Amino acid sequence: MLLLNLLLLRPVFRPFDELAEAMRRHDPLAPGERVPVDGERDVAALAQAFNEMLDRMESERRESGRQALRVLEGERSRIARELHDELGQTLTGAMLQVEGLAARIPDNLRDELDELRETARSGTEDVRRIARQLRPEALEDLGLQSALAALATAFGEQAQVRVERRLEPSLPLSKDEELVVYRVAQEALTNVARHAQATRVALRLHQNRAVTELTVRDDGRGLSSGALPSAHGIRGMRERAMLIGAQLQINSKPGRGTEIKLSIPLNNPEAPCRSH
Repeated sequence: MLLLNLLLLRPVFRPFDELAEAMRRHDPLAPGERVPVDGERDVAALAQAFNEMLDRMESERRESGRQALRVLEGERSRIARELHDELGQTLTGAMLQVEGLAARIPDNLRDELDELRETARSGTEDVRRIARQLRPEALEDLGLQSALAALATAFGEQAQVRVERRLEPSLPLSKDEELVVYRVAQEALTNVARHAQATRVALRLHQNRAVTELTVRDDGRGLSSGALPSAHGIRGMRERAMLIGAQLQINSKPGRGTEIKLSIPLNNPEAPCRSH
């Protein structure tokens, strides 16, 4: 009787097992994935309820994430302004004082004065660079393409890596989408400089049928498949992509470089207000 009951009940409970497995596989950073609504009426009702719960959770998470992103960017701008206005002015004043001492300092102290002048100049440049990273003024004033071009130029000079860029103008993106594109490109290039040991990077922004795509590809050492989920900055990029309903794909193999692709659908319901 037990064996008979097992044989009779096992097919009945199999859909529940499949539904439970689908729930376990669900990735909060991969929105849009849903469990199939089919099979027995009770199983279908449970799957439908689970999908509706995911809809509510993803909607609430996107909205709270957008609010957090706006607060974060506002704080970045505040810190950048303070760095530029306070610390930048202090270092500029120090450089002027050094120049004022140049005519009166003894010759045996010239080397120390030159070293002090170079330290002040280097500190001023570092403050300006950090402020630009925190607050992309080019994005606000000149648009996404100019901001990406400036980012690529600064990255190439700092990391001594050749950057090939192809940036299409006038893409239909909202302000939030432009900010996410810029931050994903910035994080991807930062990872290349820190970890990839690359000699060449390709930065591309274009429209491909029904999506706008950002691609950052390098010829560096790549990542192992096990390192992708925990690699530096990848989780942050995935979270930013999720906030605007975009897809982030990462293709990497050891010794064969890494490609990061951000795909934003043109009919994206998560970005109702677009710039043209």
